[in-house]
Amino acid sequence: MQSHSGNNIILSVNALQTFFFTRRGIVRAVNGVSFELRQGECLCLVGESGCGKSVTALSILRLFDSPPGRIVGGNVVYNSLDLTSCPEQQLRKVRGKEIALVLQEAQSALNPVLTVGDQIIEQMKIHLPLSKEEARLKAISLLREMGIPSAEDVLDYYPHQLSGGMKQRVLVAMSLCCDPRILIADEPTTAVDVTIKAQVLDMFRQLKEKRQMSIIFITHDLAVVAEIGDRAVIMYGGRDIETAPVSEVIATPAHPYTKGLLACLPDVSREVDRLSSIPGMPPDPSKLPPGCTFHPRCPKAMDICRTQEPSLTEISKEHKVRCHLYA
Repeated sequence: MQSHSGNNIILSVNALQTFFFTRRGIVRAVNGVSFELRQGECLCLVGESGCGKSVTALSILRLFDSPPGRIVGGNVVYNSLDLTSCPEQQLRKVRGKEIALVLQEAQSALNPVLTVGDQIIEQMKIHLPLSKEEARLKAISLLREMGIPSAEDVLDYYPHQLSGGMKQRVLVAMSLCCDPRILIADEPTTAVDVTIKAQVLDMFRQLKEKRQMSIIFITHDLAVVAEIGDRAVIMYGGRDIETAPVSEVIATPAHPYTKGLLACLPDVSREVDRLSSIPGMPPDPSKLPPGCTFHPRCPKAMDICRTQEPSLTEISKEHKVRCHLYA
């Protein structure tokens, strides 16, 4: 993995809080997340479903439903512009053009009644001064870059004529059509089989190398993180609980939750009857427990964990953790 110096930060998320005000009460989906994205790196947001990863990604571009959702604290700074408070008009210039999002479900993200070409070209029309012919040629070259054979023909296909892996590639091509600096990929390997998963990861690796893109990659799978990530932010209960280079997260995990996630991975060198799992469920974001949100499931929980929220402790220059074991 390449090393990164601290001065080339292109996106900074600071103590971000996104709450949903519902009839059931306040859902604290993102409850104080902080991280930085550097130029040309792949930063992975990792955690089980319900830990706040996707809402964090949507909050960066203010793409959640409002109401009921609202950013109630913190900020997201890109190019010295605060994306949480800038006017909608300014944000539209950033969305899709500077920061693009690849949604989780290719099937539901593509419009079934428009051809692939129409959907890619529509995006370019909004942001780029291209003629129809130029946009079409650019769309073909993007599909080729994504490894789609006979791209000219695929441009005239409808989504239902494509396989799952092809749809995923089309979505990535759409998000790249305005040459964004940051690509946010929300679990792009979830709904695909193992072969396509390998292809999708390979595609992201090439994007990073060829285009020097910064990628925020959201996943629950630490095996994927080990393969593609430079740094990882482990999330739980809507917070960042451990941040470190991927090599350190894998070799020397600090937080009991990170250790639990790693223990759940299949290991061919060990002979076991069944895989390990973390007991219990992630907390309901409308009823977060006091103290450390992980304490009800933590094998190392102490009395202080039940009442006091742990602060961020620096283990090494690049490795930080929120846990009373290191305070």
